[in-house]
Parts: sequence; C-alpha cells; structure tokens
Amino acid sequence: MSLQGALVISLDFELHWGVRDKRSVAGYRENLLGARRAVPAMLAMFRDHGVRATWAVVGLLLAENRDEMLARMPARRPRYRRADLSPYDALAEVGENERDDPYHFAPSLVREIAASPGQEIATHTFGHYYCLEDGAGPDALRDDLGAAIAITRDKLGRTPRSIVFPRNQFDDEAVAVCGALGVVAYRGNPRGWAYRARRDADESPVRRAVRLLDAYAPITGSHVGRPSVNGGRRPLDVAATRYLRPYTPRLRHLESLRLRRLRREMHRAARDGLVCHFWWHPHDFGRHLAENLAVLAHLLGSFRDLREHHGMESLTMAEVSDRMRA
Repeated sequence: MSLQGALVISLDFELHWGVRDKRSVAGYRENLLGARRAVPAMLAMFRDHGVRATWAVVGLLLAENRDEMLARMPARRPRYRRADLSPYDALAEVGENERDDPYHFAPSLVREIAASPGQEIATHTFGHYYCLEDGAGPDALRDDLGAAIAITRDKLGRTPRSIVFPRNQFDDEAVAVCGALGVVAYRGNPRGWAYRARRDADESPVRRAVRLLDAYAPITGSHVGRPSVNGGRRPLDVAATRYLRPYTPRLRHLESLRLRRLRREMHRAARDGLVCHFWWHPHDFGRHLAENLAVLAHLLGSFRDLREHHGMESLTMAEVSDRMRA
C-alpha cells in the first residue's frame, strides 16, 4: 500500500447494550441521551472536514421494536458464566420501540449515519458479544455475527465488512470466524501489556492507570503503525492508536497535554506514511458535549492541515484493508 499517512476513526455505537453490566440506565441517562445529540453533531463535523469514519453498530440497535429483537435473536447464544453479561435475559426490561426506549433502539440514528457521505457501517456484533469471557465460543459467535450481518443488510442494504470486538476482546479463533463470514478488517489493540485483549476479570487498577497516564504522556510510546497483510481470508488488523477519552472536568488542566499527545500521533503518521487510528463511543460525548466536540474540532482541524501539507488521507477500516490488498 502506498500511503502518505492515514487517519482512521472508528466509533463503537452501542448505547446501553455496551454498558448494561456496569451502569444502569438511570445512572447513565445523561450520556445515553447525549449520544443522540452527539451523533448528528459528529456527522456534521466529519462532513465539513471531509472525514470518513467506521461506525461499529450493535445489531440490536437496528431493530424497530422488541418483537423484532426477539425474532432476530441468534439460534445459538453465549452461555456466559456471568449471567449479567448476556443481553438476552434482559429483553423483558426493554421498551417497545425507539420512541419509548431511546437507550436500546436507534434505527433512525443508524440510518442517518448510513446516509452520510463516507461513513462505513461496520458491526459491533449483534448482542455485544464478549469473545474471551467464560461461556463464549466460536459457534455462538458465528450465529451472533450472522444475525448482525442479516439485520444490517435487511435494514440498510449494506453488508458489514469491518468489525470492532466489544471490550476489545478477541483471539485468533474469533478473527478466523469473522474472516469466514466475509469480514475484511478488525480493530486490534495497541502494543503492550496494558492494552492486551483480556477478560473483564483480568482487568486491574494498574493497567487502567497506565492507560490513563498514557493518554497524557508517552508512557508506552507511539502506537501509529502500518497494518501487515496476512494470507488467505484473515481480516486485516487495523490496530488502534489511541482511545479518545471523554473530557473530564477534574483533569481539565491537563487537556493541553492530551491534545498534544493526540496531535503528535497524527503528525508522525502523516510524516512517515503510517496509520493513526482513534476510537471512542458516541456516548462518551453525551456528557460535556460542547467540550468534547471542541476537542474533536481541534483534531479535525489538525487533520485538515496535515492533509494540505503532507497529503494525509482519511480512510475507513475497510478502505485500509482494500488499499493494503490492492
């Protein structure tokens, strides 16, 4: 692949399905409702700056109502040891449709994303599937992805070509299942032990602290890189560079350090012909929306300058894979 540097943006669009084992709707309502304002605002900014992005959508969000959710459930579902990880046991608590329950339905928002120029609709699995948790397995993952692909194709006329694994949990077996279903790209993790794929139970305060510090100072170095092409139908690892953490008032005095860290990654990618891959969740922007959009505007402005002076491109995950395999 011939690159003059590329910016890749991926968003995990999940609403409450992505945090239901950790946060209640009542306790996270501001973020969840705010995400519904953040999505149109981000789309407008992407359009104004000519930025393409990959939106990894939880398949359940595309259902029009609860009856459709039930009808589209995969035949084989994970039997997690932790019952609270499965969304299917909680469907009785879900509202009737998007108007009644804006925390678990979002077909109108996904259609808005799909109608925006340059935006890729990828999958975040159907039921926010955790590949490394006890009780997961390749057969259930295959059925889950089949359900995600089917609802995306039926609702939007698109077949997902990229995947973002929930909680960044994956292994070689999971990647192989994706490849067999036609997926061409996945978001891998940055290098280093603090970012390694792991079960939720294997997370630790030390790893979280390292990742937090790394957002402000180069604790683990730079994570821009060049994806390597694998043989056969194995999807390309379009590895993440950095999670765009949401604005935090108590850390506002460190914002200049965070922005400098992000800009330096972009500049190195543009200078050396590498990929800089930022990611976040729309609900991250739901609280302190103005401050988070200001950070994004700053980054997109930097990208515009890098495009003008260094030829930096904006690519989706699938486009990176296509370019690498060309």
